[in-house]
Amino acid sequence: MATTALFHIDVDHLIAPGASASGPARLTIADGEIAAVNPISAPLNGFVALPAFANAHDHGRGLRTLAFGAVDDALESWLPSLAREPRLPAFERAALAFARMAETGIAATMHVHGFQAANAQEALAEAAEVARAAEAVGIHVAFAPPFRNRNPHSYGNEAAFLEASDPGLRAALASPPSVWRPTIEDYLGFVDRVAEFAGPCFSVQYCPAGYQWVTDEAIAAIASASARTGRRIHMHLLETRYQREWADFAYPHGALARLDELEFLSPRLSVAHGIYLKPDEQALLADRGVIVSVNTSSNFRLRSGIAPVGEFLDQGLTFGLGLDSLPMDDDDDMLREMRLVYLNHRGFGLDDRLTPTRLLRAATRDGRAAIFGPGDGDKAFHPGAPADIVVLDLGAISGDVLDPSVDPLTIMLTRATRRQVRTLIVGGTLVVDNGSLATLERRDLEVRLNAAARAAWAATPPDDERTRLMRRAVRTFYGCGCHAGGFIADA
Repeated sequence: MATTALFHIDVDHLIAPGASASGPARLTIADGEIAAVNPISAPLNGFVALPAFANAHDHGRGLRTLAFGAVDDALESWLPSLAREPRLPAFERAALAFARMAETGIAATMHVHGFQAANAQEALAEAAEVARAAEAVGIHVAFAPPFRNRNPHSYGNEAAFLEASDPGLRAALASPPSVWRPTIEDYLGFVDRVAEFAGPCFSVQYCPAGYQWVTDEAIAAIASASARTGRRIHMHLLETRYQREWADFAYPHGALARLDELEFLSPRLSVAHGIYLKPDEQALLADRGVIVSVNTSSNFRLRSGIAPVGEFLDQGLTFGLGLDSLPMDDDDDMLREMRLVYLNHRGFGLDDRLTPTRLLRAATRDGRAAIFGPGDGDKAFHPGAPADIVVLDLGAISGDVLDPSVDPLTIMLTRATRRQVRTLIVGGTLVVDNGSLATLERRDLEVRLNAAARAAWAATPPDDERTRLMRRAVRTFYGCGCHAGGFIADA
């Protein structure tokens, strides 16, 4: 992605975390950085500039889940339906997701990749295509290939899960998985190979999929590799009450305490969800410098719960915001996600909790830290800072605002959506211009991906019966508490 040598942006206001709105100002951008910030006469165009948003947890699904019948449900019942996704071209699958993010002002995303590869060679080819998609769209992608080596179908008691399954399903589950499942040694080597694709728009992180899916031995191996290489780690953590119950049963002395014993908790780690973190666990993560991604829309859609953001604030736990490929309106709108988070967590009655400026910090600096590491986004709108900037047209939604003292951040959190995104600059390069992707033709990506999906769906229709039986077995298994020491009652 080539950077533009020198150009200027004139705005009415600059909005940055921890600072009052300022302006009017001219931003001078050169060689991928902010070269200068100078006051100017008011341009009166209603434009505001902010540090570009960071999507702290996502799966980059170009074909959204509703398209292939993975209808929202409780996470454990929903996961089996992801197998219905047709085999897709990896470039278009990723590029379309990244394009939608760019057009909502996202400059960087944590991409927990959903492999369709059957072996290591195919997996590496998928990673290469994701790297190519990131470069083509022009946003930074932290590629997080998930690793699993325990509890393939449920949390904990596999025998009980099979007992809860239809006999025909048991036979199918005994077959080798159709998707690549490496050993921990092969996985670590794979991450090293993916790192060879690194560039301005692409990096790689380790990604144990979730504690319930990864053994202690593998967790320790990933922690050791991260300490040795300096490479970051991303992991799902305590997203649902069933994961909480499993963790308490499997680790009676504390699952987070065990992760700490394994030297897994460090400033190199970010985790997604954390809905069921207890206050002492939050304090431990804060002390270790871990970042949490809050994924409010996804948690509503998958019936998981509401993250205790107020407690995060009390404990000093750093958090960013993630769309998790399941935004409220299936539109990857980070501005709407910010508003949803704010309305849920600002406090009720006269109890003031999450402030607009703290929310902005989560959506920009702290989310960015999960992707690039702490400190990367601390100097917004200062000479030498990365030129990752989003410009919003608030004039289009504030024509009736009579009071000139109304904070533009308040206007943004009350009314702005992705339709107000006019410009996105990433690393000094124009990625979105006049509201549309400037690097690729998004509509062309949509046409190509949808055509490929329809062809694959027709050639290999999904196994509806297997999905139905899996969902039924899941409901029986968790309903009986088998994940936490319960048993299936005799009929």
